[in-house]
Amino acid sequence: MKDEEMVGLYWMRSEDAVAATAEKYGNYCYSIAFSILHNAEDAEECVNDAYLAAWNSIPPHRPERVAAFLGKITRNVSLNRWKQYNAQKRGEGQTELALSELEECIPAKTGIEQAVEDELLTWSIEKFLYSQPRLKRNLFIRRYWYISSIQELADEYGMSESKVKSLLFRMRKKLKHHLAKEDIIL
Repeated sequence: MKDEEMVGLYWMRSEDAVAATAEKYGNYCYSIAFSILHNAEDAEECVNDAYLAAWNSIPPHRPERVAAFLGKITRNVSLNRWKQYNAQKRGEGQTELALSELEECIPAKTGIEQAVEDELLTWSIEKFLYSQPRLKRNLFIRRYWYISSIQELADEYGMSESKVKSLLFRMRKKLKHHLAKEDIIL
């Protein structure tokens, strides 16, 4: 089923929308949730919560890229669930570690203008990532969006763990410099 048809089912409030979503994007959403939580039951619950959030969001939203829309919802639901647990007991600390690596690149949340600042930050990070070679961009996204471990990345891309760590460190440094040039206060 095409994304436009799926969104149309949501707008008609048809229960088939959730079934079509699960069929087309269920594995994708599950992989996002599982990479954050490292627990099959919690991941399944988060995916179901993401379907509910999509049901409640469409309408009024009409996403053009359903995969990105669902991915963001699933990731946010999973991160919220993760915050409820001790990161050292669940997920072997990977989520906490990945998020802490980005702390120096992301500004703190304060003030009413935060929504505008978040949009500018998102645009600037996207601009930075698309200026990078594909391999580096993919490593960065896999680490910080999908919360893949350094070992998983090293195995998948045929690199040593130290090489992956080094590439990510240099990218974070470049991102911090890029954000400073864009006048985004860290």
